[in-house]
Amino acid sequence: MADAHPSLPSPPLLDNACALFLDVDGTLIDFADSPEAVRLLPEVREAIGLLQEHLNGAVALVSGRPLAQLDALFAPLLLPAAGLHGHELRRDLATRAAILQGPCEWLHGLHHRAASLAHRHPGVLVEDKGVSIALHWRAQPQAGPHVLAFAQQEITQLPGYRLQPGDHVVEFVPEGSNKGQAVEQLMQHDTFAGRTPVFVGDDLTDEFGFDAANRLGGWSVLVGDRAQTSARFRLDGTTDVHAWLQRNASNR
Repeated sequence: MADAHPSLPSPPLLDNACALFLDVDGTLIDFADSPEAVRLLPEVREAIGLLQEHLNGAVALVSGRPLAQLDALFAPLLLPAAGLHGHELRRDLATRAAILQGPCEWLHGLHHRAASLAHRHPGVLVEDKGVSIALHWRAQPQAGPHVLAFAQQEITQLPGYRLQPGDHVVEFVPEGSNKGQAVEQLMQHDTFAGRTPVFVGDDLTDEFGFDAANRLGGWSVLVGDRAQTSARFRLDGTTDVHAWLQRNASNR
């Protein structure tokens, strides 16, 4: 991962040969205390829908959320998508890849132990995603060290999983699932193949997507001002992402 100054340039406009990959939380929508509390602005949904048409379907969501949550959040718009950091993958609108593996028994035990941790630290949220578990502490920032220490201890007993840190969250995710691999798999599909990948994201989880887009000859856009990133362009926040998407949607 390369160092990058917050004065990275703003991204150019997309051309018709691009494929657009969008993170969701922190990129298209602002964070909230719970994942269910967020809303997507109608004008942003409309701009993404127009871009889907302009790019002949080559627009995908790449998120830590499950596909079912993404579909509910973006309805009635339906897009190719990678959910759960790529563990779920929908390459086109007619198919959906199978989950690579089901939740193990130990993951159920982890959920109970995490619930006990949350009880000791009110405001900590345990999000059960089926094959992964995320621990959020946005509503209780001082609990962060306790949550991270718990996660570091627990991961040693969970084979086949890794920890994925994020913005006031740490997640137990299956090894081999990350946003970069999701981009690479989507780029092999007819809808995306041969295009220039453009990945837009804000969090540490998105660095995998930045690296993949750069490696495949495309470009990457950081949302926010983290000092260390592989991204080559930057937008200040979700409002700037919205404006950039709307400019791209109307520039046809």
